[in-house]
Order: sequence, then C-alpha cells, then structure tokens
Amino acid sequence: MRSAIPEARGMRPRASQESGVFALAGPKYDPGAMRRDVVRRTRAEIAELAETGLDWVTFAAKASAAVHRVIPFDRTCWHPVDPGTVLFTGGWVENMTCSGAWLAHHEYVVEDVNKWAFLARSGYRAGSLSGATHGNLSLSARYRSSGGTVGDELRGSFVVAGTYWGAAGFLRDPGQPWFANEEVLVLASLSTPLAEGFRRAFLLSLAPVDEAFDDALGLVLLDERGEVESVSSAAERWIEELVEDPGGAANSRVIQAVAARVRQAGGSLEVPELPARARAFTRSGRWLLLHGTRLSGGDGRTAVIIQPAPSHEIASLIIQAYGLSDRERQVTELCAQGLSTKEMAVALHVSPYTVQDHLKVIFEKTGARSRAELVGKIFLDHYVPRFREIRNRPPRSLASETIDTARA
Repeated sequence: MRSAIPEARGMRPRASQESGVFALAGPKYDPGAMRRDVVRRTRAEIAELAETGLDWVTFAAKASAAVHRVIPFDRTCWHPVDPGTVLFTGGWVENMTCSGAWLAHHEYVVEDVNKWAFLARSGYRAGSLSGATHGNLSLSARYRSSGGTVGDELRGSFVVAGTYWGAAGFLRDPGQPWFANEEVLVLASLSTPLAEGFRRAFLLSLAPVDEAFDDALGLVLLDERGEVESVSSAAERWIEELVEDPGGAANSRVIQAVAARVRQAGGSLEVPELPARARAFTRSGRWLLLHGTRLSGGDGRTAVIIQPAPSHEIASLIIQAYGLSDRERQVTELCAQGLSTKEMAVALHVSPYTVQDHLKVIFEKTGARSRAELVGKIFLDHYVPRFREIRNRPPRSLASETIDTARA
C-alpha cells in the first residue's frame, strides 16, 4: 500500500527506524561526493603547505597529518630523495622504528614489489602491498622479514615534472582492514603536491651559508651485510648532523642507502645502474656528499666516505630544484653577464623570440619577475660560487683520495 504522504519534488519517503513512520527526506545522500570533496580539500591543504617554505621534516609531519584524515594508518615513514641518484637522504618516522640497513636492503638490493623507485618510474606513484601480492602478503620479502608484526602497507612516491623528490610508507597493524584501491588512487593523486613540498624544501636548504667550516672527511666501513664495522671520528660528527630519526651510523638511511647501492652493482629492473652517491642536507645548514665504494679482497665489505659537498655537486641540485633545462641555465648565466636579448640570441644561435620564450619559462619556474630579480635571486646566490668551482676544480676529488687510502 502506498503512503498517503505526498512526495514533494526532490523528496522521497524515509522510514523511521524507531516508529516505522514515514517522513520527508532530502536529496539522496552521496557519500562518494563528500569523499571527493574531502580529498580536494586535502590536496589543496598540502599544496598550500608546499608553498609556505617549510623544511622537509616539518612539511612531512604536517602533510602526514593531512593524509591521515583521508587515509587512516597506524605508522608512517617519510624520506627525501636525491633526485640524481634516487637514494634516501634522510628519514622521519611516526609510531615506528626502522633500521637503516633493513630499509636500504629491501629498497636497493633484494627483489620485491612496490619499491619506491619503481612506483616513481612506472607512473603508478602509489601502491598497496595487498594489491601487488593479490592478497597474499607473504609473497613480499619485506613482509616476510617483519615476522607478521605489521599488516598491509601503502607506499607513495612523490614526483613533479618527471623528477622524484621524496617517498613515504603507511602501515596498518595486523587485523586492520587492507588499504582499498580508492585509497591507493587518493595517495597517487597527492603525489605532485607532496613532491612540490620536498622540492621547495630543497630550495630552502640551498640558501647560501658561510663557507668557513670544518671540511674533514669521514669514513664508515661496513661488512657484506651492511653492518657497521668502524666509524672515524669525523664521520661520527657528520652523521650526527644528518636529518634522520633515529640517528647514528647503524640506523642512518643515507649511509645504508649508499652502501646498498654499492652491493647492488649492475643495477636492477626498478633502478638502472646509478652512482653510489648522495647529497644530504644537515641540521646546521650544510650539504654533505656521501660516496660509496667496494673494498678490495672480495669479501663484500664497503666504505662510505663523507665530505662537505663541493659546490659543483650542489649546482646540479639547483638546476633540478628550479626545474631549469640546460638551455634555460645558459640563458640565466647570460642574463648575469648583462647581455641583451639580441646578444643572447647571437651567443646561443637562436632567434630573439626564442630567448624571450626561454626567459618567460625561467620567470615562471623561479618566481622572478624581471631579469634583475632573476640574477639577484638565483645566479648571485647560487651559480657564481658554484660554477666558478666547476671551472677550477682539480681532476681528482678529495673523495677519490680517501677511497684509495681506505683500499690500502
């Protein structure tokens, strides 16, 4: 029997659970629409955080809280990445501990699903362990090594303009629901604004600093399993400066990532052969260069040399952080020399219109509004001292000399 209550336009009968009496209801509730709105707000929040000039640790902590509101998780870890070698350069964790040796071994040495570098290169940007193993988590080497102390895992790699800047992992405890495909897609949709936050943190840390500082080289020796055998006093000082939680040589993600890359010689499907080197930002505002090498003897021992990063090593980071192409870098250098558009066109063998197009793109990427601001903001602060060192640097670096000493 039909209800005697007339149905108004856009309204429908709704039964009361308590009395069974029908009442007028509003438009049909759409949980999907509300979910999409929450995701849009989260994306906007993270994009705003990325523009506020935060250091990467603060950005990661705030972004983690934002992600948690749309993707519940119990534990998390975040890592900045050297965009040139895709090695970790730091670590921040919440509600978990993670050995640097374990993390590096499972990311850079053994075969496994959903490696961060694979997610970055493949274009997926995010993936769940349950999805990659079709529900059989024990197919994952890192899950087996955890001994069942964690449940499902969701990983995200943060990429903007084709450059991989950071990564994060989110874990749920055993017994908790697995990550849904919708949650994987949400994290993938957040990849660009999260990458932008890490990229801008690199720019913040590239600010000029006083050049008068300790330039002692440090040495860390590791066995074939990545266990630290010995650490020089200079290395201990530099490791304390690394932005990592927890810290120390044994837990250092940077040290272990470089050493793992040495043991992984030959590359892998996820990461072709890349140098065993990473540039890491320190708590005091310095940049360090860490370089790994295999020691002679055939026993699998490795050495990681730590030194203040030479200026030419940071110059390429500047280019990547601003997203400048080689041609755009050349135009920027010519701007600093005071050349006119026509003179730059002659020097580059292009038309003046092409130079203007390059300048427009450079202004958009750097936020400069004029040539004078471009020179003051970028070139004088970064390029002059760094590219001067490129022209004058000796053929052999201090790192090479230290490697030879370690081998001896």
